[in-house]
Amino acid sequence: MSRFDASRFLSRLGPRSPQPVEYCATIVVRSAVTKLDALAIVALAVDRPVENQRTMRPQVPLAEGAWVEIEIPKFGEPPPLAIDVYSTVSDDHARLQALTLLATLEEYTGWSIRPDFTL
Repeated sequence: MSRFDASRFLSRLGPRSPQPVEYCATIVVRSAVTKLDALAIVALAVDRPVENQRTMRPQVPLAEGAWVEIEIPKFGEPPPLAIDVYSTVSDDHARLQALTLLATLEEYTGWSIRPDFTL
């Protein structure tokens, strides 16, 4: 009876390239808005297209190495809506991009938004 050897199996797959680190800073919208509407509004506010549409992780690109993804409340929970700003550069970069987006969206939409991280 042969025993499965995971290390031998994985070695046949070859070396894997390391995944880039993703830093995240979340801002919270206190208004009722759907994920699709929020993605469209963010894209219009920053004048960028929504990428990866019709996937599990649609996103709006921001500055180099940064992008926005939107989390919807689960199981019919009421707002708030979480807007996650990711960066592959650094945690500070993610926070700066999140605060910049927060100011842009408040001006563009009139939404009440707060950062979900310490300043």
